[in-house]
Amino acid sequence: MRNHDLVFLKHFSMVIVFLAVVTLGLILLGMYFNNLQEPEPNPVAEAAMVARVSPVGAVYAGSTGAAAQAAAAAQAAAASAGQVAYDGTLDGKVIYDALCGACHTAGVAGAPKMVRGDWTARIAQGMDTLNKHAIEGFQGAAGVMPAKGGNPNLSDEQVIATVQWMVDNLQ
Repeated sequence: MRNHDLVFLKHFSMVIVFLAVVTLGLILLGMYFNNLQEPEPNPVAEAAMVARVSPVGAVYAGSTGAAAQAAAAAQAAAASAGQVAYDGTLDGKVIYDALCGACHTAGVAGAPKMVRGDWTARIAQGMDTLNKHAIEGFQGAAGVMPAKGGNPNLSDEQVIATVQWMVDNLQ
């Protein structure tokens, strides 16, 4: 090898080393600036984390607990207010067939069957009392009537229409 070839290789090697050092410096500088930025939150990961750490239930104690329990009940009532059972129908037969008939056909839990003899004492109390017991629920000596037949999404008008249909269709 001649002398000028050795000089070229020496200079070429120095240029390669210089470029490698510059490249490494730029990589480190880019990593530094990248670490300065806050990472964007991942909505899926955040939702999963919230689901993991959310409480399973709540404990209500004292007057503060009673207020929290009342607020939770009001929130649940407001959430179900937009949901109307059976598409808001006032046809008592539809509601009876879908809900009330489950107990009143067989007399489950002391429910009066659709026989006039089972209803005579109840009708004597008046339709207002019948409607009130159907809407608010009632526990008597003979059995239990859950509020709105166990479906809180029924409106009062639907319950009243169904009670009237039942009374009108006694055998």
